[in-house]
Amino acid sequence: MNSENILPLENNEDLNKEKKVLGLNWNIFFTGLTSFLTDTSVKMIYSIMPLFLMSLGASKTELSLIEGIAESTSAFLKAISGWWSDKIGKNKPFMVIGYAVTAIITPIYVFVVSPIQVLFLRFIERTGKGVRTAPRDSLIAGSSSAKSTGKGFGFHKAMDNAGAILGPLLAFGILKAYPENYKRVFLIATIPALLGVATIILFIKETKKSKESLPRKINFKDLPRNFYLFLAIAIIFTLGNSTDALLIVKAEEVGIKVAFIPLVYMIFNSTSVIFAVPMGALSDKIGREKLIIFGYIVYGIVYFGFGNTSAKSTIILLFALYGVYSAATDGVQKALVSDLVDKDKKGTALGLYNAVLGITLLPASLIAGILYDNISSSAAFHFGAIMAISAAALMMLFYKSRKALS
Repeated sequence: MNSENILPLENNEDLNKEKKVLGLNWNIFFTGLTSFLTDTSVKMIYSIMPLFLMSLGASKTELSLIEGIAESTSAFLKAISGWWSDKIGKNKPFMVIGYAVTAIITPIYVFVVSPIQVLFLRFIERTGKGVRTAPRDSLIAGSSSAKSTGKGFGFHKAMDNAGAILGPLLAFGILKAYPENYKRVFLIATIPALLGVATIILFIKETKKSKESLPRKINFKDLPRNFYLFLAIAIIFTLGNSTDALLIVKAEEVGIKVAFIPLVYMIFNSTSVIFAVPMGALSDKIGREKLIIFGYIVYGIVYFGFGNTSAKSTIILLFALYGVYSAATDGVQKALVSDLVDKDKKGTALGLYNAVLGITLLPASLIAGILYDNISSSAAFHFGAIMAISAAALMMLFYKSRKALS
């Protein structure tokens, strides 16, 4: 989408003159609020899902396979929704549908009695994420000025992870009061999910675009070479970036009590919230590639640590460091994708980026689960560390080549 034509003001007035909330663009603020509410719901469930599945008899391989399939089989929708939103020049309808799917699926977990039912529901819920992700990211990119894209994505990541703090905290409180009552967690998680959908409908404004500004033809071949080079590096990293469920399983194995697992996961999200906006703003100043390289290296250190410790205190420290990696990469990588493509193809590029990485999560999670079950937890985590360091090295070459050309 052409960011010069997607502002919710007539005559394409400067971004600084737009209506703001707490110094942020209106759409960016309320998109962040939507993600905060929805991630509160999602992370209430996600922080207990591995334990819930294991209570139903699932193995670690099955656990990884369920998460991998849920993410990957719906991932192609991210590319389709991104392309479609660019084509018709609208983002809000995709966001409403995508977030509504999550809100509808959440209470249905109450009726689950087998792992295969969890797989089915996770697939549908992640389909909703596939529909909403690229149009939402495109809205954020288009609502940011060229000098504040990293900050915009950083704020969104911070709000997303703020919900990921509150969600596990609420899950902890519920399980502490009602031990192993997972169904009560599912029911209460429905409330913030519904509030997230209401926020989109009531507060997020559809961006105004003239028909002339819409791309007449969108072809993946039109995306630049550097975009595909970066995508290849991100795929290599993602092959070692298996489901976080295995981190939760590892925390339980070292002796952290079930009721406290959501709090441990909350530490990761808390660290990410603290650093997300500063990291995004820093990427606006020093370049995205440097932050991504740093994040990949931190990830390698974290996974190497998970593979070599059985101490509770070390596991907690590694979860905190894992949040630093998340802050340095998640939003910054999307900002880099936005930088690499033309203005009228941001939704398409972000959709393809999210789709390909989502699909890669299936083999990544399957490899890690098989290594965990059949060799050791160390083998699973060391594989992730090796892939991360390899991706960091390739990212350095990518940065040097771009710097030389510029």
